[in-house]
Order: sequence, then C-alpha cells, then structure tokens
Amino acid sequence: MTLQESDKFATKAIHAGEHVDVHGSVIEPISLSTTFKQSSPANPIGTYEYSRSQNPNRENLERAVAALENAQYGLAFSSGSATTATILQSLPQGSHAVSIGDVYGGTHRYFTKVANAHGVETSFTNDLLNDLPQLIKENTKLVWIETPTNPTLKVTDIQKVADLIKKHAAGQDVILVVDNTFLSPYISNPLNFGADIVVHSATKYINGHSDVVLGVLATNNKPLYERLQFLQNAIGAIPSPFDAWLTHRGLKTLHLRVRQAAVSAIKIAEFLASDKENVVAVNYPGLKTHPNYDVVLKQHRDALGGGMISFRIKGGAEAASKFASSTRLFTLAESLGGIESLLEVPAVMTHGGIPKEAREASGVFDDLIRISVGIEDTEDLLEDIKQALKQATS
Repeated sequence: MTLQESDKFATKAIHAGEHVDVHGSVIEPISLSTTFKQSSPANPIGTYEYSRSQNPNRENLERAVAALENAQYGLAFSSGSATTATILQSLPQGSHAVSIGDVYGGTHRYFTKVANAHGVETSFTNDLLNDLPQLIKENTKLVWIETPTNPTLKVTDIQKVADLIKKHAAGQDVILVVDNTFLSPYISNPLNFGADIVVHSATKYINGHSDVVLGVLATNNKPLYERLQFLQNAIGAIPSPFDAWLTHRGLKTLHLRVRQAAVSAIKIAEFLASDKENVVAVNYPGLKTHPNYDVVLKQHRDALGGGMISFRIKGGAEAASKFASSTRLFTLAESLGGIESLLEVPAVMTHGGIPKEAREASGVFDDLIRISVGIEDTEDLLEDIKQALKQATS
C-alpha cells in the first residue's frame, strides 16, 4: 500500500513501514538472518548484506516512526540511552552542550559521567529561554530539551528555543534535540517546531506493552542522518529483529492507547488539584492552570496532556512511600507508557543518581510521586488514587 500525504495519523500508524513479502503476508514476518546471500562479491541479491548494518524489521520500524514524526529519516537503537549516546558521540571532542535541568536521570548521568569522558561539557539550566543566550559558547554544538520534562512536566516552547539558537549561534552548527518520549508522536511532532532531531525511548509509549527496550530518533537533516546512521552501524547499538517487530506492532495502536491514557489522566489530575488537604501541588500539562498551557495549545494535538502526572503529597517522603505501596491498580515500578498503570518516587528511583541539591532545584523533591496512567477503566484508576491517598495521609 502506498500512503498519501493526506492520510491521517491512524492510517499512517497502521500502514507506514509496511512490507509485503513474497507470500503476501498481511503482517510482516520476522527476519532473523544475520547475513544475506550475494550473487557475486559485493553484490547482494536484495537490499541487505549484514543485519547490524540493516535488517528488514528494523528498517520497517524506522520508516514507520519517521512517518509519524513527519520526518524523512528514522533510526532505531537498542535503547533510549543508546540513542542518546549515539547523538552525543557524533559531537566533536571539546564540544559544549546545553540541557534543560529537569531531565531524565539516565540522560543526566550520560551527560555528566560519560559524555564528559570524551570532552563534551554540559551546562544545565532550569530556565532555558532566559539563560540560553548567555550559555551558548563558540563550541556549543547541541541543545537538549525534554518537553514535558521528566518528572515535573515543565513544557518548553520549541520554536522559541530554535529561534534563540538561530539568533545567538549564527554560523555555528548547533543541533536542537527534543526528547518526545512523554508525549509520543501522536500528541506532538517537535520537528514541526524547529527541532533537528526528535528522540524517543520507544520502550515507553511507542511500543506500549512493557516488553521491549528500544530507542528511536527521526530527522529531516540528511547529513545529520547519514552521520548518525554511520555511528549506528559502527557502534552496533541496534535492536534485535524481534524487538523491532514487537515495537512496530505496538506502534500500530499508539493513537488509541495514548488518547485513552490522556482521557483518564486529565480526570485524575483535576481530582488531585482539587484535593488541597492531601496534595501540595500537581504537575500536568493538560490542566488549564499549567504555567505554559498556551504552549500546550500550540504544540499538543487537541491540547492533550498525555498520560504522565506528577504530584507532591503532604507528609513528605514517608507519605510518598506509603502512597506508592498502597495502590491496587498502579504498579510500583520504574518505566512508563505501557498499557498498565505504573507509579514511582523519582527521588529514590529514576532520579536517585542526581545530587539532591540539583534534583530539588529542578523540583524533584522527596515527596514527589510520578504516575503513568494506563488504559484501564478511568473510574477504577481514580478510585485507586483516592484510596491510596487516604491510606498515605491518614
């Protein structure tokens, strides 16, 4: 099937990256071969030579992700962290990067404990729009954004950041990278707003079933794509054919899963915001009280807030721990974006490796709880939140 430019998201999700084999299989087969036959030296019979360089299942997934992000090119990796590592590895030694301060703990760890080993220095800021002009140096090569951020769900105006880079880094080759994991391509497409690369931990919403670890990126910049594709092959941080196949299968229902999660999340967020007795503050982009709701209206499909919420509970770390251990449907576990609802306490789990002072400067306090709303019945999830709050604060 040939997709048309007028085809909408759901049609692309089902059909992008489709491959019809010689048998006419409606669902693509899994190609486990590590190598492919050649008719004569350096003349493969088909498209593929060796599965590290390219594999049918990985290529199909890459094309599908690119289509959903309105991109020309996509690349898949063995994890979201491997995606981050490959992008940072593409920078010259002695480069400087700027990152939003409230960032996933694994990304912060890579910037501060790995990238610096090959000479990439990173400056963090919790006020990117105001600080970026002063933070850009002659050797700045990359600006990294999460929007919404993990876990305090701050929203950044991507177009404004892109404009600042053009204004204050004129003549410099500065890459703007946006981590779109929390929203997925269904809610937001950062390339439309000036990003050079959009990345995802596809472990989360894109796969959506908590059974694959995988990362992806998409771009419209051909030279950048070719450089990253070279590193993908040279480093070899690639997903297995089966993981690529599973992720592609999960992607086909992305729009259904993400919309249902968002429908439940707004109701839960509104309840939490109304509970002044037990809740200190609620972070959720879909609330009209969110500080950057005007940006949400511009960057998010239908102003959807996504399936991620974080909130501070009264009673400190003890109450946060008790709440996390009192839910019936929300499973206490790291990760997010699956069909099942999860929750965690970032200060001692996903962000535990960040020094406390830096953590709290970004709003990650000991009483902060992060929840990933799944696709269970909305009322059941809401009741679970209510009873856990009662237990934690009684």
